[in-house]
Amino acid sequence: MQIGVFALQGDFEKHGRALRRLGVDTVYVNSAWQLSTLDAVILPGGESSTMLKLLDLEGLFEPLKQFAAEKPIFGTCAGSILLATEVTSPSQRSLGAIDMTVERNAYGRQVDSSIRTILPEKEFENRTRPGELEIVFIRAPIIREVRGGARVLASLEGDPILVEQGRHLVATFHPEMTEDTRAHELFLRKAREK
Repeated sequence: MQIGVFALQGDFEKHGRALRRLGVDTVYVNSAWQLSTLDAVILPGGESSTMLKLLDLEGLFEPLKQFAAEKPIFGTCAGSILLATEVTSPSQRSLGAIDMTVERNAYGRQVDSSIRTILPEKEFENRTRPGELEIVFIRAPIIREVRGGARVLASLEGDPILVEQGRHLVATFHPEMTEDTRAHELFLRKAREK
């Protein structure tokens, strides 16, 4: 199985390390031709409007949208913004893969970043392992609404922070910045089941 991590911006190498700990080879993606060789991709954190510009500059937006129609994508932080059907504060274009509304930078500025611990939903624990989940927020978005077939797997103070829809998964936090690999494990299951 080949998993790609978009290497245009953000800490893509930490996602690569998390995948290697799970025994999965990683391809760092920066060209459209690479998508045809992959089973799934991760869109890491960063700055979503900058990522959109880079996707356009490299001719990757439309190929990535087509990839999302066929194969799994895991978006973290800015990647979750790119996968939403609706983006606010301000509005911007997205891939529309998960039926949800996301508000950009809603948890505040860089100085408002935090590390917290939560108990995820039972469905997440049943499909991975039980126990608290450490979550790292860095200028994180808030998922304001989840619709249609999208399902919440973890929340913080009533706001969804881990959501899936079909083959896709998003986290408004940074699972690659902790030792807990359960979010990546769940995504790998989706990639294998595709």
